[in-house]
Amino acid sequence: MNLFRIKNIHAVQEVNSAHTLKKSLGELDILLMGIGAVVGTGVFVMTGVTAAQYTGPAIMLSFLFAGISSIFVALAYIEIAAMVPTSGSVYNYAYISLGEIIAWIVGWNILLEYTVSATTIAAGWSGYIVGILEAVNIHLPHALITVPAHGGIINIPAIIICFFVSMLLILGTRESAKLNGVLVMVKLGAIFIFLVLSAPHFELRNWDNFLPFGMQGVLTGAATIFFAFTGFDLLSTATEECKNPKRDIVIGLIGSLLVCTLVYVLVGGMLTGIVPYDELNNAEPLASAMRKNGSNIGSALVATGALAGMTTVLIVQLYAQSRLLFFMSRDGMLPSIFSKFHHKYKTPYLSNIIIGLIVSLIAGLTPIEIMGNLASTGTLIQYITVSIIVLYMRNKRPNIERPFKCPYVYIIAPLAIILCVFLIYHLLSYATLVFIFWGILGLVIYFIYSYQNSQLYRAKNNT
Repeated sequence: MNLFRIKNIHAVQEVNSAHTLKKSLGELDILLMGIGAVVGTGVFVMTGVTAAQYTGPAIMLSFLFAGISSIFVALAYIEIAAMVPTSGSVYNYAYISLGEIIAWIVGWNILLEYTVSATTIAAGWSGYIVGILEAVNIHLPHALITVPAHGGIINIPAIIICFFVSMLLILGTRESAKLNGVLVMVKLGAIFIFLVLSAPHFELRNWDNFLPFGMQGVLTGAATIFFAFTGFDLLSTATEECKNPKRDIVIGLIGSLLVCTLVYVLVGGMLTGIVPYDELNNAEPLASAMRKNGSNIGSALVATGALAGMTTVLIVQLYAQSRLLFFMSRDGMLPSIFSKFHHKYKTPYLSNIIIGLIVSLIAGLTPIEIMGNLASTGTLIQYITVSIIVLYMRNKRPNIERPFKCPYVYIIAPLAIILCVFLIYHLLSYATLVFIFWGILGLVIYFIYSYQNSQLYRAKNNT
């Protein structure tokens, strides 16, 4: 039994054209997808809580530290994504380097991560839309906007947004990218409005106690808001649909992280400058800060931007998850139903439908707080895996063409691993146990189904 059989890297790069997705994305699409995936729940929801509890005005330093950490991981992502310009994210990267069973475990865990991330975003989206409706005296029944654990029956708005995005993704990547681009502009426009309208109310005295919790608070804050930078990794699933993946992915990853870091630092600085940091401990800090300064219209615009932000992240999350199912199925690791694509739209429509139903159901019934740590833990495990793969490939396959090489890889990749382990340490909870049980279930499925149905197994037995 060969559990560590490895895909040929050249075979990965030369997938049968009959199963190749349409190449419709350019560098601007990837850049906007990156910003769309990253800027969302973090900046609109967690900025205030983090400033109030951990950092004070020094949240700017926390964002900077978290942004630099994410760039370390992104550099590793770029090297492997440009070297293997095919979709499938870390799953494919593990398959060509560490072996099939490791690839299966990685892919299986990423499926859980994408699911809980999408449900968290959908639940947050529901909270914002309900708040906007209540602001104009439209009150939905409590039972239909609240999960059972909180005294309701089901969260209908969360289900609706998941269903809408899933149907949109069936129509085509290009159509989804167009809507994503519009929503990214709305989101960034709302943040720009916040910065402009808040500037006249900025008071430097609010920064007098700049480090109220010391540097330990800054580091804890960075761990808390690190998930605000997650999402850039999802772009690696889009390489097969890029017109020029070796260029487009580089621009998309680094460009989106630089833009997002700048935006976060500016927002954190402005927010703590217009309202004392100890008054920001709420889930809508930007909107509430503007209301405190008498700008109700500005508050409404920011809330609209928050909705747009979470919608863009949800689009990219569900896009990435359906594509990962597609590629795992194409490799024989999952049933072939997941790799069937629409004859007209050239998208994996059955994957979109199945994922849409699962995510909608979980989002409609599960409390948002249960999903948060799961999403962060899964993301950090994925980042650690990428850094290990890059180091492994540099040592074992040094002669493979690398359109982009991570600079100082033996410093940057270990640093990325150390930083991610540090953050996981701060997130240790029930999330770790859930991933252990999920992993055990995945191994059972692998030995019952995936091992004997993988393309590598079939190819070996047919020769």
